[in-house]
Amino acid sequence: MSEKRDYYEVLGVDKSADDKELKKAFRSMARKYHPDKNDSPDAEEIFKEIQEAYAVLSDSQKRANYDRFGHNMPGGSPFGPGGFQGFNINLDDILGGDFFSNIFGGSRRRTSQRQGHDILVRHQISLDTVLEGVEEEIEVDLPTSCDDCQGTGAKDGITEKCSECNGQGQVRVRQQIGPFVQDTVRPCPHCEGAGTYSKSRCKKCSGDGLKIESQTLRFRVPKGADDGTRLRMKGKGNPAPQGRGVSGDLFIELEIEPHPWFERNGMDLIMSLPLGYSDLALGATIKLPHIDQKDLVVKISAGTNSGDTVTLRGRGVPSSRGIGRGDVVILCKLHMPNKFDKETKSSLNSLKGKLDGDGDLIDRILDDAKDRRR
Repeated sequence: MSEKRDYYEVLGVDKSADDKELKKAFRSMARKYHPDKNDSPDAEEIFKEIQEAYAVLSDSQKRANYDRFGHNMPGGSPFGPGGFQGFNINLDDILGGDFFSNIFGGSRRRTSQRQGHDILVRHQISLDTVLEGVEEEIEVDLPTSCDDCQGTGAKDGITEKCSECNGQGQVRVRQQIGPFVQDTVRPCPHCEGAGTYSKSRCKKCSGDGLKIESQTLRFRVPKGADDGTRLRMKGKGNPAPQGRGVSGDLFIELEIEPHPWFERNGMDLIMSLPLGYSDLALGATIKLPHIDQKDLVVKISAGTNSGDTVTLRGRGVPSSRGIGRGDVVILCKLHMPNKFDKETKSSLNSLKGKLDGDGDLIDRILDDAKDRRR
């Protein structure tokens, strides 16, 4: 008796499965057990077993013999004396166009246009800039196509069709992937995918096809923009290689300068407000300049503790979606002077009992814990 598994069992199909069901089962199993997709120690053996099963069952004559004799066919292996060694198969048809391209990085389609590289520029703005959104202007040095060669890099812009790829910019390469034979399309190494080449380089750009030119860019900062927001300017990036194709894009990344006292948390602005003991004990009204040019009016209630917060609704950063504004959250802190003169120390000592309040230290600790846990 043969130790081989039944081919129908290997593919997980019934004996009545038609060609469509066989193909679907093989595609599913091949994706699952391909050694480059599956790290299991036995993946390679299982993958070969799947190939062999499909090679037999997808051939009507071999399948008929297998259905009649099983693995003990007259004459031995249906693949001849050498046994199963793999077979040529249309991978596009069976495994889908991108299966092996994704594994090996091959290109299966020729793109209609080549594109230049993108460029990233960082630009600093102040926090108040994002309140309403404003127009900004920056001057940057950007690459553009050389005028003398029209970006081709060739002297006087004269190029010749590449004989290696017949001007297509791509060549077809056949490679062996296990038992499969795979045709892939790759950029032509002779012309680097351009389809053309130059006999003489352009003197002005040394064959690069580019020149650096100072440009003034105008753009609008979005309302409520976050630090790291990227604005895209289509076609302002690097020109396509050899002047054939479309230019890349330019991205402007916004960097919001730190504010002297605000910290940003999404749409909210957070700050610390150092106050004297009398302000916390008796209450006070504090006015602070704000980024929207309207003063913040902070009302400190009598008996405010250091660590309490005051929230001013709707005075934070606007939503990037244009709906509402965040809040300003103010943390009240006791400001402690570095030094006291003798007269002040004497006054404090005389008031110590009243300022400390009733009860001993443990009582105050317990009262504070109850307040925190409410």
